[in-house]
Amino acid sequence: MKQTTSLEQAHVQAEHIFRDLFPAHGFAVRPAQIKLCHEMLDAMFLNRVALCDAGVGIGKTYAYLAAGLLWQKYRPRGVPMILTVSTSSVALQDAIIKEYIPFLSEVLQGDGILDSPIRAIIRKGRERYACDLRLAMRQAAVMGSERVNSQRRAALSALDRNIDLDKTSGLSGFDRAQVCVPATCSVRCPIYHGCRYQKHLTAAKSDEFHIQICNHNYLLADAMHRQRELRPLLKDYRILIVDEAHKLAEAARQMYGDTLAFSEILDLCTALKKEHCAAAGRRLYASAAALAKALQQETDPLEQKSGQRPYCWTQRLERAVTETIALLKKAARLTKAHSQGTACGLERAAEILSLFSGQHSDRIRYIQAKQDGEFALCAIHRDTPALLARDLWRAGKPAILTSGTLAAGGSFARVRQQLGLETNDRCREFTAPSPFDYQRNCLLYMPGELSDESADKVSGRLRQLLLAAHGHALVLFTSYTQMSEVCQKLKGTLPFPLLEAWRGNQQAVAQFKALPCAVLCAAGPYWEGIDFPGDMVSLLVIVRLPFPTPDPVREVEREEYPSLHEYISASILPEMQVKLRQGVGRAIRTETDTCAVAILDSRAARGQRYHTAVRKQLPPCPLTSDITEVQRFIRARKSPDYFM
Repeated sequence: MKQTTSLEQAHVQAEHIFRDLFPAHGFAVRPAQIKLCHEMLDAMFLNRVALCDAGVGIGKTYAYLAAGLLWQKYRPRGVPMILTVSTSSVALQDAIIKEYIPFLSEVLQGDGILDSPIRAIIRKGRERYACDLRLAMRQAAVMGSERVNSQRRAALSALDRNIDLDKTSGLSGFDRAQVCVPATCSVRCPIYHGCRYQKHLTAAKSDEFHIQICNHNYLLADAMHRQRELRPLLKDYRILIVDEAHKLAEAARQMYGDTLAFSEILDLCTALKKEHCAAAGRRLYASAAALAKALQQETDPLEQKSGQRPYCWTQRLERAVTETIALLKKAARLTKAHSQGTACGLERAAEILSLFSGQHSDRIRYIQAKQDGEFALCAIHRDTPALLARDLWRAGKPAILTSGTLAAGGSFARVRQQLGLETNDRCREFTAPSPFDYQRNCLLYMPGELSDESADKVSGRLRQLLLAAHGHALVLFTSYTQMSEVCQKLKGTLPFPLLEAWRGNQQAVAQFKALPCAVLCAAGPYWEGIDFPGDMVSLLVIVRLPFPTPDPVREVEREEYPSLHEYISASILPEMQVKLRQGVGRAIRTETDTCAVAILDSRAARGQRYHTAVRKQLPPCPLTSDITEVQRFIRARKSPDYFM
């Protein structure tokens, strides 16, 4: 009799979990989810890198967690069993810990697949935890002060019970900075051996936990530590799972780049004053101010308002940079003996600023400006994909990279290029389409033309759509300026509440969920990561196709292509398609949801330049250019209560 292999046993158990156990707990059988889990199991056992594009509603989180747990059970003898799950959002990390793992633990233990509960831990940077010593000092400073309100005092007191700053509501940004674990944590600290943060680190690296969860930045920081033969941040692991993998390239640009904000230099000047080096602080301040002035004078006034602008080297800038570097290094030597933290900060600032010395560089250098007048000098590696290939994939560990928007137009070419996987022969691709019935439950509306895309024209067409759908709408903009102009035109003209979600304004989202038939206008981060199931979003409007805005990094990338057409096809168009799919993913969130999706950008209309590219990225559904069809669709799909 043929003896089954460990991989075959794992595949059999996967079928049992999703075809028998999950349906017994109210879950639908989703063949695409089962295929996805099998693909992930193959990658884990056969040492592959699997790129898995999973449509909305597939249940990819359960797929990779089940695959990981089965791999742990049937893995080859002697192989470490640790799984690392990396995500982009804190919300997903919390959901894995509080929802997905407890449910899987109960179901798999109840069936005898697992002998003990699943133990998992979230790993985060030290700046997200409270230092007991700094917390005690801050509490002593504010608890008796009449200027500190009760909410701040309560937040600081709550840290006595839990040092996780992310789990403490009401904590101000200033207090957070005052009590977090510092960059250097010395054994000479008087409470080092009783410190709760050190105990947390010890527990995190024990055998108690078999799944460690982190964000992409922490994953990359650990990889960089290992590459430099420094102490790893994560416990040694065998399997890597990267969820929300479409955000990994962006995280890599941050982690492999260097940024120095002007405010950081000013903070160092203040620190020097506290360290009784006031004269050195004054000289550094004067030099930094001269550098800031030189940067402004060497930049076109129009570019200064654009957010990001290239760093254009001149001899004048070189003199200002060189002088500031010299003062930073001198101040570091002055403070090294009695303030290691300040000295490290000064040395780091000098090291980053040195990247802006010299006419030529192997970095992409630019200036990041903010609305409050603050700016930062940024230096990005020209070949971030090569660094990712070296630090993550060359180790040869099995990896699962998954997202709902990993492929663009049915192709993984762009994501493979961004993540250093173009020539990786271990890489496999898999697409799991959404199980939702878009043919019946979704209608795509594209106007025949919208030749005038002014605020007047857009608001007029939008008003027609909102009345046709009786509100219940999410309107996504690519520009806050356009959003503001259109909302001004719409105010007072609609029989439904009109809300505007500006960056970081979660209150507008909460109001939208609470109000019947409301309209939410949003931009920026609201294209993804928010969930509006049911009738809440029955009309999704995309005002303009979300093409990426030009920036210094993209300008450098453009030079690598023989023509503008090839650059747009290989880089810009796939990024637009991914962002578009993220936005459209807000429309239908469950099997019973129904929604009309309107794209007002005339470039997406039938016969226009980007119509085919747009259709390839969206689920198959009926298309109309007649706004009365939208009204008929809504009236046919919604119950009478919807219109109350």
